[in-house]
Amino acid sequence: MKTQQVLKKIHNHISRHFNQHLKQIQEYVRQPSISADGTGMKETAEMTRGLIENIGGASKIVPTDGWPVVYGELNTGAKKTLIIYGMYDVQPVEEEKGMWLVPPFAGKIVNMKPFGKCLVNRGVYNTKGPLRAFFNACQSILAVAGKLPVNMIFAIEGEEELGSAHFPQFVQKYEKELKKADAVFFPLPQQNVKGKVVMTLGVKGIIYMDLICKGGKWGGPTKRGIHSSFHAMVDSPVWRLIWALNTLKSADGKITIENFYENVSPPNEEEAQLLKKLEKTFDEEAIRKEHDVLRFTEDLHGIELLKRYLYAPIINIDGITAGYTGEGTKTVLPHTAKAKIDIRLVPQMRTDEIINKLKKHLRKKGYPDIKVKIHDCYQWAQTSVKEECVQAMIRAYKQHGHEPEIWPRLAGSAPFYIFNQPPLNLPFVIGGLGHGGKMHSPNEYFVVEGIKNNEKSIVTFLYEYAKSRKRKKGRIRNAAGKSTSSLPTQRLPL
Repeated sequence: MKTQQVLKKIHNHISRHFNQHLKQIQEYVRQPSISADGTGMKETAEMTRGLIENIGGASKIVPTDGWPVVYGELNTGAKKTLIIYGMYDVQPVEEEKGMWLVPPFAGKIVNMKPFGKCLVNRGVYNTKGPLRAFFNACQSILAVAGKLPVNMIFAIEGEEELGSAHFPQFVQKYEKELKKADAVFFPLPQQNVKGKVVMTLGVKGIIYMDLICKGGKWGGPTKRGIHSSFHAMVDSPVWRLIWALNTLKSADGKITIENFYENVSPPNEEEAQLLKKLEKTFDEEAIRKEHDVLRFTEDLHGIELLKRYLYAPIINIDGITAGYTGEGTKTVLPHTAKAKIDIRLVPQMRTDEIINKLKKHLRKKGYPDIKVKIHDCYQWAQTSVKEECVQAMIRAYKQHGHEPEIWPRLAGSAPFYIFNQPPLNLPFVIGGLGHGGKMHSPNEYFVVEGIKNNEKSIVTFLYEYAKSRKRKKGRIRNAAGKSTSSLPTQRLPL
């Protein structure tokens, strides 16, 4: 039977069984899996292992020094092998009480304008919903065709929301098995609020840290908060931290750490061509509305806004905590102040060099006492648009009537460097139809009709990738113009 006939039968199977598929997604996302406090993590790891085994794979739960990785293999005798990457952990919800339309783990369907029926739940979009939809798609292939068109290796981690701190332990242990793969696939819906497919080829790197100022020899209370009247003769750790933060950026937004920008790479030839096409379709108004923003920095628009978003590193203050923040009055001079900071890196910046430059900057500016505590640490990662896995996804989108808008990278971060750089040197692709939103926020959603299209697009992609040519092992060229095997393996400083 021809591939197109098989695809049509599988797509019809998904439509006929969609109500069951939706219930399976609801069951999976209703199981809490909060890696920050451990809620439901063991139970969800077992559920995820069961998903692999239900489609005929062999699976095991691999311990790490943190939450385990769910590993699996499914060999169909195919020519191509994909690593299916995903995560089974989600963000906390404690601080969002009273802000949800339905309880955050109720997995209920809600009418949300302008989308209509949406499945609302923590993790339904980021990314337990898409992961379960992937398994639904595989079940449909098996029901119609009898076997999957590609071999699969599963690497489903439980610490992505914590920075994938221990995922490298798993990769090191299973390096031999992972090297059998030709590419990595991360199932994640890519349609925006208007239904346009926005396809990204890479991610920025990230360093997430605490900057902590405590009272000490420089001044300030050392063991506890004291009455605020003593600020007349005792210095404040809070003010000291604010002054230190103020040295990191100038008023015009430029980062003032010495040599911070020295390894920032401009768009190469391939990316320049992508930007020319992107400029014609880039819908900045949709982005502004989706994120409830009234204006962009410096009132930038068009290609200049795109370049700033994709090619500029940033330092962001995620939050500052110190002293009393409750209701009413409590006059106190705190003994500790903490700021949570994330730094986003672009090619060819490296996490270790930026951490060293930041520490040197604080010493030079007179703040050697401020502690830099690193939490998350990803390198950037990039895949060329010419890679077969990317081309297969583009063909899949087109078969479903969508011309994808291709972005050189996502300005966010994910641990793809673990696959993309040594020792694995694998290309990766993020993809699937469907729309979801409000990740890390109350009322996280996945549009119901889009779930059905998501499953169908995954099926099409798997068959398109199965018929693509075999990738030669060894060095690959990423879109930044570097051979990834020339980049040292990142070791997380945790």
